Amino acid sequence: MEGVGGDGPAAAAAAMEQRRNEMAKVFQFYLDKSTPHALYRWIGSFVLVSLYALRVFYIQGFYVVTYGLGIYILNLLIGFLSPLVDPEMEHSDGPTLPTKGSDEFKPFIRRLPEFKFWYAITKAFCVAFVMTFFSMFDVPVYWPILLCYWLVLLFLTLKRQIMHMIKYKYVPLNVGKQVSSRKPYTIFFVN
Repeated sequence: MEGVGGDGPAAAAAAMEQRRNEMAKVFQFYLDKSTPHALYRWIGSFVLVSLYALRVFYIQGFYVVTYGLGIYILNLLIGFLSPLVDPEMEHSDGPTLPTKGSDEFKPFIRRLPEFKFWYAITKAFCVAFVMTFFSMFDVPVYWPILLCYWLVLLFLTLKRQIMHMIKYKYVPLNVGKQVSSRKPYTIFFVN
């Protein structure tokens, strides 16, 4: 009679693992389909951020969770604004930033691509939102000190990053289409 229901716990674990793999494939499918729709992804994340902010404001707590979230987002932002290969650290054979006017133009390649940046921020806000439902994460703290400390960290970190951008002459933002400085060829017809 032992073999009637399968192997018991082993069969149940295998079924759960198969179900988890199927759900992971479906999740990855929809994640892949969302890749070209950056504006809609960021709008969805903004809605999630707003829900989190409203929850923290309504509860009047979870400031340490919010502070940790802010530090994590600052870390992600630095990765998003930094080049893949830091010219200060190493000289590689791969694509590097042009440092002289005579250097060939090479596109800016981020250390943390936009999609991974969005995905990490969205996951972080989801985790922080779930943490607001557990009182053990609501550590009593005087939040203005955390806010001031975070603003000082933000200022100093961004100042260092902007000085790095100025030193190595790169802009990590895609402002528009790159336009060639050469004039286009004109064709004259002679009768």
